[in-house]
Amino acid sequence: METINTDDNWYYVIVQNPETASEKLLGFSDENTMKKFLPAFKTKQDAQKCFHMLPKDLFKDKYDIHAMIEGDILATAEKEGHQVFLLDETGQILKPLD
Repeated sequence: METINTDDNWYYVIVQNPETASEKLLGFSDENTMKKFLPAFKTKQDAQKCFHMLPKDLFKDKYDIHAMIEGDILATAEKEGHQVFLLDETGQILKPLD
């Protein structure tokens, strides 16, 4: 039986093309600084509200909101060269996750 660590921090992220070979976390590049980042949210409701404001290609890609452990999000972001920022429902940065 797997033990669940209740000290783990869970966040919600947006997954692009879930359950396909091209599945990945939805990330963005800042046009001014050219830095890459992944948005994360504390609640699923915040992620759903902010999702509607984020740029995306609804004709080409599918999206879903998934809960992930902070360590997994950070490991994925590091592989892709992204920073992770906790956002609120309006897309404002609350804090970086590291």
